[in-house]
Amino acid sequence: MIQRLIWRLDKANPAGRRLCPLPSSLHEAAAAGNREAMAAAAAAAAAAAAAAAAQAGMDTRGWDDAAYRRGILRERDLSCRTLFRAVFFDHHDDPDPDVLLAAASSDGSIASFSLSSCISSLSSYAATSTHAATQPDAALLVDPVCIVQAHSGPAYDVKFYPDSQQPLLFSGGDDGHLRGWRWHEMQSCLVPLYLQGEHLEPVLDLVNPQHEGPWGARSPIPENNAIAIHKQEGSVYAAAGDACAYCWDVENGKCKMTFKGHTDYLHSIAVREANRQVVTGSEDGTARIWDCRSGKCTQVIRPVKNKTFEGSWVSCVAIDASESWLACGTSSGISVWSLLSNECIFNVDCRAPVQDLLFDKNQFRDGWKVFRTDHFILYSL
Repeated sequence: MIQRLIWRLDKANPAGRRLCPLPSSLHEAAAAGNREAMAAAAAAAAAAAAAAAAQAGMDTRGWDDAAYRRGILRERDLSCRTLFRAVFFDHHDDPDPDVLLAAASSDGSIASFSLSSCISSLSSYAATSTHAATQPDAALLVDPVCIVQAHSGPAYDVKFYPDSQQPLLFSGGDDGHLRGWRWHEMQSCLVPLYLQGEHLEPVLDLVNPQHEGPWGARSPIPENNAIAIHKQEGSVYAAAGDACAYCWDVENGKCKMTFKGHTDYLHSIAVREANRQVVTGSEDGTARIWDCRSGKCTQVIRPVKNKTFEGSWVSCVAIDASESWLACGTSSGISVWSLLSNECIFNVDCRAPVQDLLFDKNQFRDGWKVFRTDHFILYSL
């Protein structure tokens, strides 16, 4: 007990350094076991430490322990936050638009950013800050235009539902909810940033169905891992953690179709609008093509030919603008298929899992087809 009290006084400074030398009388009293002398010496040491802290600008009388805890939690959250998805808002009618994007994070929040504001802040920071001159690689944290606490768990995906009057931003997350947010409300929010989070309500809140088991028990609500939009038929699709994909009607908020056939949870989903089909990628190592009218699987694609170990999966799928080509990102590479001939055109071994990929809008360059992944560009005939 005596040694512990001495240690606590030694560590009074959060940095682990003594604010003032401990009196020898305290050590002597502790060694002799004289509690009264030790208490007096400890009181004197505490008073001396408080005086030293006040002189050094470390007066703790106004200490806010709750604010300190919140700050520590926020720093920890920022240091380990993961950005799962970022999408650009497509301005069709604006000739000189501000480039806007929305992002989904592991803390369940979705945020909107203005790239022009980010660039302006970066320019101002570089021009006025000596820290930027001495450390040019230092990161600049830019505040979002709006931030919404969209989900109680991680938010895995966001997609825009285009509408000239009222565009929506859909978000899907670990809590099994698929929520639609008015994009213009997010951009014109007048609430101060530090008060934002739960200031907006979704216009749509769709929840994946639970499965009933023995004795009426219900399964947990399956998470939404990916979203796809079909504007022509007014639908939003969700790839869920129960190995099913769901089609939701944006107008009435009802589930129109369930696509069931995978044996493990889904990672990704894409829409082939002209043929009224959707393509899903799963942890079971397959991609499946589904008929949106009947809900039946019309083709099973196996990009991972030899699924001999547990770590083989289809992490992402992408369809080009002509809807003739399908690219599948897997646990080890990329597989490109012709949707017209239902044949595999080529495979690329990336020696690492592919997290995401997309086709370039300007697909054909001198007879070559282009698609991008996270790290490089691939060209194929």
